[in-house]
Amino acid sequence: MAYIDESGDDGVASVRPIDPNGASEWFVLSALVVRAEAQRETVWVRDILKQIRLEQRRTLHFQPLDDWRRAMVCASIAKLPVRCFAVISNKANMHGYRNKKAEAASVLAGRTWFYWWITRLLLERVTDFCEQRSYRDYGEPRTVRLEFARRKGLRYGHLQAYLCWLRMQSKANALFLRRGDLKWSVVDPIHQIAAIDNSERAGLQLSDSIASSFYQSVTSADVSPAIALEPRMARGRNGLVFDYGLKLMPDNFLSRATPEQRRIFDHYKAALRERNE
Repeated sequence: MAYIDESGDDGVASVRPIDPNGASEWFVLSALVVRAEAQRETVWVRDILKQIRLEQRRTLHFQPLDDWRRAMVCASIAKLPVRCFAVISNKANMHGYRNKKAEAASVLAGRTWFYWWITRLLLERVTDFCEQRSYRDYGEPRTVRLEFARRKGLRYGHLQAYLCWLRMQSKANALFLRRGDLKWSVVDPIHQIAAIDNSERAGLQLSDSIASSFYQSVTSADVSPAIALEPRMARGRNGLVFDYGLKLMPDNFLSRATPEQRRIFDHYKAALRERNE
């Protein structure tokens, strides 16, 4: 199971701080991956709400929490049998940009192409991890179910069509962008994709905490919640979180980032640890 949520918004026609009333400068898309047979997300969220003294609530929502509660939520997620992924995009360089190829495809109308592009980057990493673990644990690929937090203005049938289009290009060795690809052995774009209200899935509430903590790490001075997630951040074959469990776009952004914006990325670029079990 992969639960996918976001923080920030995906508009690129106008972007802050270039446009004072524009869309957010940053956009984060996150995934929380858990074994389907070991799903206990509802229990986990209930336990976390109890730990942060909000047991009277039925759902976990990260953004309005006090700082100490945010840190405790992420520290609790770091103890769970899950893997965390986040793609962080600084959109200042996308100001006013249009992807005419994407817009020309009938299923990618308007501004939604950017959301689906970031989704592709996230799924390249999620599906790679799931394929590796499937072979390791079962000796064969096992499909990952993708559940997205429902977002107004997005039609998830478009995502299904986009993934089918990418799969067709991949099989024909004709991907327009060849730097990455999904592991199609674990993807079922027709039957294993769903959009669900965040309040209905505890896993989506945990994914919201991942996305919001990384969004906070680049928009405020507090990086501690995002750093607390390190034990459960997915690692690439080189043992590093950066560029795998944590992906920054554009690739060259750090060359012009402020010291405050660099903090979370510098931490994860240096965080080489033994691979998680």
